[in-house]
Amino acid sequence: MKVTTILDQIDLGSIALPEFQRGYVWNRDQVRALMHSLYRDYPVGGLLVWRTKTEATATKGQLPPSTGHVDLLLDGQQRMTTLYGVIRGKRPQFFDGNVQTFTGLYFNLETETFEFYTKQKMATDSTWVDVTGLMTKGIVPYLMPFMNDPDRQAVFMERLNRLSNIKSIEFHVATVTGDDKNVDVVVDIFNRLNSGGTKLSKGDLALARICAAWPEARREMKVRLAKWEKAGYFFKLDWFLRCITAILTGKAAFESLEKTTVSEFADGIKRAEKAIDYLLNLLAGRLGIDHDRVLGAPYTIPLLARYVDKRGGLIVDPRERDRLLYWYVHAFLWGRYSGSTESVLTQDLTSIDSMDGALDRLIANLRAQRGDLTLQPADFAGWSTSNRFYPLLHMMSRVGESIDWRTGLLLKNTLLGGSNKLHVHHVFPKARLQEAGVSRPLRNTLANYTFLTAGTNMNVGAQDPFTYLKEVEANYPGALESHWIPMDQSLWKLEVFEQFVAARRVLLAAAANKFLDSLISGHPQALKQVSLTEWAEATLVPECDEPELDELNAWLLKLGLPRGETDFEIVKAEATDAAVLDLAWPAGLQQGLSGPVALVLERDDDTVSIASAEGYRIFTSVYLFKKYVESEVLAGVPREGFRRPGFLPGQ
Repeated sequence: MKVTTILDQIDLGSIALPEFQRGYVWNRDQVRALMHSLYRDYPVGGLLVWRTKTEATATKGQLPPSTGHVDLLLDGQQRMTTLYGVIRGKRPQFFDGNVQTFTGLYFNLETETFEFYTKQKMATDSTWVDVTGLMTKGIVPYLMPFMNDPDRQAVFMERLNRLSNIKSIEFHVATVTGDDKNVDVVVDIFNRLNSGGTKLSKGDLALARICAAWPEARREMKVRLAKWEKAGYFFKLDWFLRCITAILTGKAAFESLEKTTVSEFADGIKRAEKAIDYLLNLLAGRLGIDHDRVLGAPYTIPLLARYVDKRGGLIVDPRERDRLLYWYVHAFLWGRYSGSTESVLTQDLTSIDSMDGALDRLIANLRAQRGDLTLQPADFAGWSTSNRFYPLLHMMSRVGESIDWRTGLLLKNTLLGGSNKLHVHHVFPKARLQEAGVSRPLRNTLANYTFLTAGTNMNVGAQDPFTYLKEVEANYPGALESHWIPMDQSLWKLEVFEQFVAARRVLLAAAANKFLDSLISGHPQALKQVSLTEWAEATLVPECDEPELDELNAWLLKLGLPRGETDFEIVKAEATDAAVLDLAWPAGLQQGLSGPVALVLERDDDTVSIASAEGYRIFTSVYLFKKYVESEVLAGVPREGFRRPGFLPGQ
């Protein structure tokens, strides 16, 4: 099929360009490379489409396919989006990315090279041709400057015609069709053909089908995701789709959306938004969970959203509310959805088909998986902020009567001002433990974590624990006990650090059981409920205990690139400990187009070795990582620069 025919079919809605989750991720180098290959008549691969039924409903900017079906472009999205943008001079339907990536492409008639427009270089040089202008206006305007030079004009005419003829290049289009080609089959076909690239998920395909009939669906969903992101929750499109699926169908599998109409899906977005808003407010107000690093398990939310929706969007009975929260906490503590998410979610959704006895069945499912739900001191032996019990520690600090060690304030979620935002605090400072030869897992064990305001955390710094803990107790009696610190001062010395964490684990387990028992027993504590906007503005907590990592993630988001996953664990069977990466991008900064990268600030040869063996490119300073982003990822797209710091750690 000719390129122009494909683009016409996209305009008619017969071929849809579903950008799936990753959107348009090519950079300017890749745009230039594609155009260079097409100009030179190099092979660039074929296309794969899935022919599926769609509603015969007119959509904004698109005519309904008269045949009652649509061809969803599965393989070739980036190439066709690029060609659409360059040839048509505008973004296509479903576009989600940086339009500047394919805007302003020029071709040099002398050198036969492609570059993006720069005024100083091209404004007065007629050998530079606007590729989009050529595609829309024809070659004559670009030959006029050479009317008095017949020899050059003849050469340039041939080159302009060859460039213009890119529109007539034929792409082989393979079509997956037939009633037996359901979501599972199509995803498997795509992933087998695209084994070296980004995998297609069932969620991708389900959303593509919806967007074929309602192009605004993806945009409407992303508006909600942006709202939650502003509040400190960085959810993914696939996750939101799972919530919508659970609410609309009572099922976990995306294929259950197959017969969902556009109007039903639009209603599902609104219902899911209402339920999720309620849940985030509930979790923040009742449990102090005020950002996604302490959310525990995002895939508990589809189940919770379905439950809340079945209650009309509000749980009135406080005892029912707390029993549901009891299930939620235990679900993430014991990894209820850490394995086969879809099958487990299916079981739990089935348990709430009838609301009569629903919570009893949900809790019974947990007990069948785990057995005894009582916490033991050993459960707090894990380490890093990615540990499942880390959110519980944060929750206990917020819900209980934990007192800040410098201001004497209760660490509730109503503290205002930047210095009162909570930071992770190491009771025994990391620097002193490292000097003493304590391993990274042990110095970052949960029993060495607590939460303090940012100002207090910075004030304590790397002080000797024996000295500063005595000062805290003298200034604010009971403040240490409110953080479950063993009050035997002989345990506050560096040489007995392991005895300190062992004793604190006992105290943490006892406090956690008491807290969870209060949820299930029907004796709820009275906590202020605050609005989504209020707690987002007042107490957005840094997602890690390294401020420079938070700043780096903010910098990446500003550039339109994904945030890194904090404290990302790589577990190897042959390794004694997991390798923990400070920030990681397992799918790369441009999914499918760049390899996995990670930032490791503390040089750790074992961590670097394990991560490198898994294909990660490791950086050991924020500056070097930013340099990599600027020079290799953005690839010629003008972006905000950065300044080199005075001290640069080695890579």
